[in-house]
Amino acid sequence: MADIVRLGVIGVGQIGKWHLTTYRKLKEELSDKVGGLEVVAVADINEAEARRVAAMYQIPNVYTDFRELLRRDDIDAVDVCLHNNLHMPVTVAALQAGKHVYCEKPMAGTYCDALTMYQTARETGKKLSIQLSTLFSKETKAARALIEQGRLGHIYHARSVGFRRRGRPYVDGYGSPQFVQKPISSGGAMYDMGVYHIANLLYLMDNPKPLRISGEVCQEIPMDPARREYSGYNVEELGLGFVRFAGGVTMDIIEAWAIHLDRMEGSVIVGSEGGIRLEPFGFFHSIGDLDLNATVNLDAFNGRLHDLRANAFAYDSPQAHWVAALHGKVDLLPTADLALNTMLISEGIYLSSRLGREVSAEEVMELSQSTAIRL
Repeated sequence: MADIVRLGVIGVGQIGKWHLTTYRKLKEELSDKVGGLEVVAVADINEAEARRVAAMYQIPNVYTDFRELLRRDDIDAVDVCLHNNLHMPVTVAALQAGKHVYCEKPMAGTYCDALTMYQTARETGKKLSIQLSTLFSKETKAARALIEQGRLGHIYHARSVGFRRRGRPYVDGYGSPQFVQKPISSGGAMYDMGVYHIANLLYLMDNPKPLRISGEVCQEIPMDPARREYSGYNVEELGLGFVRFAGGVTMDIIEAWAIHLDRMEGSVIVGSEGGIRLEPFGFFHSIGDLDLNATVNLDAFNGRLHDLRANAFAYDSPQAHWVAALHGKVDLLPTADLALNTMLISEGIYLSSRLGREVSAEEVMELSQSTAIRL
């Protein structure tokens, strides 16, 4: 890779602007560490917004057709910031055009579309990374350190938890209607937030193979009737699941966009010798008859990582990691593998809910159908 990685961003909506802000910060504050970068082009079907955003971030080239951006031979990688059912066609086109791809979560709208992305990356030899920000949190780093030191012993169960009291996109006051329309998003709470928590636990468990999945999805809490009608809201606000993995490991899942509770404690992972809660972070174990609850100074831990570990900066955020990996400073974390398994689990929950029974991973793979919107 050249001294400067040249990037194109496809989609300049809410997520695209957030990614562009992050790239600008990396360029201004960390380019000496992660490596040089330059966003040279953006693409969006909304030309006026694309030009406004390009001017805001001083990006010289604007396209309304992402294929024109992909034809540029001076672009090394693209960042796909589109709605879920657009991920696969644009990512595959970019990979086949010889670009590395960083794509927003979830990986796609269905497992089979995510698998197409994964296989295309392998066939083309290009890097594919999925935006999984939870992998780079201080809590995850601390949990990983404890697990690698054997402090949990044999890991046998995890609980994936996501909580919002009332945070459904658009109908609860933020975001666009597209987030709650199945033809565009394919799912609700499970795809919007659940992917972060499920993938994070898969990462901590070394991505075990799912065998059987059961689950239920719900939409029960009332919402403003006008916003419901205008948005065409038809996705879940609550997802529940249970997964059996190879090796006897299990995971239960609860992911809420809206629920009548004041709080839920964060995700947990437990083993024969100890357990970890991620938020608020805690480590629990026993010595003889003593049950010990340990708190951790996460800031001091993270600071020590930066003082003592080479390239620690490359694990501070998904985009810092992405740019550093493009420069060859670090190996890319297996976010595509984790995201693919997360898609299998999530679609398994939807299938189980629809059929009213537990399903096998093989059933999910066989029954998964593309929901991609081809531009």
